[in-house]
Amino acid sequence: MLRKMLSAGEYLFREGDQPSSAFLIEEGTMEMHSGEGRRRLVLARLGPGDLLGEMAVVDRSPRTASALALSDSVLLVIDGDQIKDRLAASDPIIRMLLDGQMKRYRSMLSLLQGRGPTDSAADPAAESEPGLSKFRLESHLRDALSQHKLEVRYQPILEIASGRVAGYEALVRWEHPTRGPVSPEEFIKLAEETSLIVPVGEYVFDVACAALDRLRADPMPFVAVNVSARQLANEGLMQRVVERREALGLPPGCIKVEITESQALDYGQVAQVIEHCHRNRIEVSLDDFGTGYSHLTHLHHLDFDAIKIDQEFVREMFSSERAMSIVRAIVALGQAIHADLMVEGVETREQLEFLRSIGCRYAQGYLIGKPEPLESALAAR
Repeated sequence: MLRKMLSAGEYLFREGDQPSSAFLIEEGTMEMHSGEGRRRLVLARLGPGDLLGEMAVVDRSPRTASALALSDSVLLVIDGDQIKDRLAASDPIIRMLLDGQMKRYRSMLSLLQGRGPTDSAADPAAESEPGLSKFRLESHLRDALSQHKLEVRYQPILEIASGRVAGYEALVRWEHPTRGPVSPEEFIKLAEETSLIVPVGEYVFDVACAALDRLRADPMPFVAVNVSARQLANEGLMQRVVERREALGLPPGCIKVEITESQALDYGQVAQVIEHCHRNRIEVSLDDFGTGYSHLTHLHHLDFDAIKIDQEFVREMFSSERAMSIVRAIVALGQAIHADLMVEGVETREQLEFLRSIGCRYAQGYLIGKPEPLESALAAR
């Protein structure tokens, strides 16, 4: 770990120097000033725990101030590449906000120094464009949600033994007015990064309950809705679902919840949600088992009613003995803990018959049906 020692009165860097590092003060006091003599302008006095020199590293500009040790000081050197790497990996909106702050700081400093404001319009906007695009998309998503422009489609789920469509998975889709279809991976990820994921989740549950009201039959089909860890943190979400179901007079069991595996799963929180769901006869599935942050601790600590096997394994069952062995093992595991097995990505009769032979209860995929509007689902019954 590289440290720099300064004696009182020694400069760390001077105004106009090219930056290579930032510094964290561990001991001592540093003064940031601009100009010299009568024109010397003290900008800040910094002590232990304060960072200095980082702004020039961030915007790759010459130092706009000098750093003087007011006492014997010890500074931790932070290499410029460390900062650049973290900025490159950060959210583009954060980078855009930082860029805006930097421009205003430079302009105000220039005014204080008597040089007039800087011309920020001359700065290239290329680095801000990803952040601006993301901001725009987030605003458009808010508009789409408020105007009920998000579409919910229903992918049929086959009960393998009976050969009937037992239910549907509700999948939200977004047709952007100028971009066209926006992939769910993109806009759901965007929603999860903000508070939008909670109203989006409520919207999908409301639409799914209304769909069930029209899908009434004997036996009653179910609709499964995906929820994320952030949605589960909203304590009122599942209570709202129960109230909506009861207001429509829908039978218990017709709504199912699918929780996507995530490193962020809070076992205590999820256990409470599952308990609440079970009290209200709502089954809970563990989605995409076998991928992402998959590990057996989820099944050990949480009382899931079903396990959903990711489609990656099904697609490779007949070309990879390892994939087939993994599917067999997951099915055996689910049966041992009395959890239903649902398999995604079923596209051929051969896959379906194999899943029947090893005791899977449900199958989902293009062989069974693609995600479709509610009217198409009603017409196909």
